Amino acid sequence: MNDTANILIVDDEEVVRLSQLRILADAHCNAAVAWNGTEALQVMEQHPFDVVLLDLRMPGLDGMSVLKTIKERWPESEVVIITGYPSIETAKEAVRLGAYNYLAKPVSPDDVVKVANDAMMKKKWGLQRERTSPN
Repeated sequence: MNDTANILIVDDEEVVRLSQLRILADAHCNAAVAWNGTEALQVMEQHPFDVVLLDLRMPGLDGMSVLKTIKERWPESEVVIITGYPSIETAKEAVRLGAYNYLAKPVSPDDVVKVANDAMMKKKWGLQRERTSPN
């Protein structure tokens, strides 16, 4: 993984946050954590992240609300939903709101690294396309 990738992990379960943080640190990327949607948006205000790994069910702001806000305010950030309560309806809604991907928990360490890397590549391609497209 590119060591300049900045990834925000948003999950109300400490074991999930710490596990994903360790996995991404081992993959040589910069990762930070937030335990709920409100904290995630506060962190994004300070420093927008390239990729956000986002849980759906959290106290306060739910993941869909956070996804919508991130895509409105920081459209260049890629968001991956990682949920323990997957459904066709939430998957379709997440994609409609701009999520890059949607995974069901539990996710393996390899899956965390792969989805973060894939989302980062999509972001880089999008930025490159913007720079090279005629205005």
